[in-house]
Amino acid sequence: MNLVDTFSEFKAGKNIDRPTMARVLEDVFRTLIKKKFGSDDNFNVIVNTQNGDLELWRVREIVPDGEVTDDRAQISISEALSIDEDYEIGEECYERLQLEDFGRRAIMAARQTLISRIMELEKDEVYKSYSERIGEVIVGEIHQILKKEFLVVDDATGNELVLPRTETIKADFFRKGDMVKGIIRRVELRNNTPIVVMSRTDNAFLEKLLEAEVPEIEDGLISIKRIVRLPGERAKVAVESYDDRIDPVGACVGMKGSRIHGIVRELNNENIDIVNYTNNASLYIQRALTPAKVSRIELNTETNHADVYLEPDQVSLAIGKSGTNIKLASQLTGYEIDVYRNNTDEYEIDDVDLDEFGDEIEPWIIEALQAIGCDTARSVLSLSKAELLRRTDLEEETVDEILRVLAAEFEEGENN
Repeated sequence: MNLVDTFSEFKAGKNIDRPTMARVLEDVFRTLIKKKFGSDDNFNVIVNTQNGDLELWRVREIVPDGEVTDDRAQISISEALSIDEDYEIGEECYERLQLEDFGRRAIMAARQTLISRIMELEKDEVYKSYSERIGEVIVGEIHQILKKEFLVVDDATGNELVLPRTETIKADFFRKGDMVKGIIRRVELRNNTPIVVMSRTDNAFLEKLLEAEVPEIEDGLISIKRIVRLPGERAKVAVESYDDRIDPVGACVGMKGSRIHGIVRELNNENIDIVNYTNNASLYIQRALTPAKVSRIELNTETNHADVYLEPDQVSLAIGKSGTNIKLASQLTGYEIDVYRNNTDEYEIDDVDLDEFGDEIEPWIIEALQAIGCDTARSVLSLSKAELLRRTDLEEETVDEILRVLAAEFEEGENN
């Protein structure tokens, strides 16, 4: 049973510095010495971290025969001469100990202690190293697929990371062996074991992808002011240039979208809007509602509320699928945004005026809808249920019935 082999074996596969490993091994052997001799005061433990060699030396003062008063610190001249015939009285006697001198059971116990100490050191090292890398992009291989998470092997260190399904994009689909990219979101301790949690939904992941693709961001010429995301669906990024000669939006998008396309692919076709940041609230809101073209904005800076007026064909663009565009625009600008149609007599060809539904929808309900700028059936259907509930104060059952009636009108038209 070679304890030094255990040391070498563990050291080869662990990212632990040599001085620390040497200290651990010395501590283990000093404990072994104390158990056998009662003290380690007169012992030297020499560890060679290059090759894992170990030397144990017992050091005692040489005294004349019959004058040994403390056998821990002294040795008789005759015993010393049996070790080396050149020793003389008054010198220090160096006696090298062998592992076998401690007995098999003691060595086995020491080996177990060494393994335990090294594993603890490794856990500490993993926790410390990854805690310092929170927010960094990391690439790993899907090692195991569990019900609530993926186990990922860090491509650089070989450590096992966790990618919870809640931190994946909706359209993500991984098989064992697939490579996956994300950021280190946090490091936590579970039962005294460090767990490194990855994320693909964190805003910082998109920020790091942009930094990697856009040199001007990494160089500090362009600053990312704010990012808001609905992972896998849509994102809005406000950027600002510190150099008047650089167009921040154009730099981030790249020639013919060359820079942004790679990011969009990584995020499973997440629609990314790059917005030029400004302190002008009206202009900022207008840009945030891209791709819709805004006609007019009425701001209330005290309540951070904005009423936005658009042409009928721009309303659905401003709101976006399931309200995603207006929701993200509100988060990006910090303003609660309500969208209204401009007063016009021109409606979509296949649209129907709300007044035409007087026999199915009560007049006061129609008035409530018109009060929020919805004059036609399609203008109501372009809003989400949640948006209608918030802006009209109508009951949920009423809104459900309105949406059913209006949707049925167009279904009938399509069937005919």
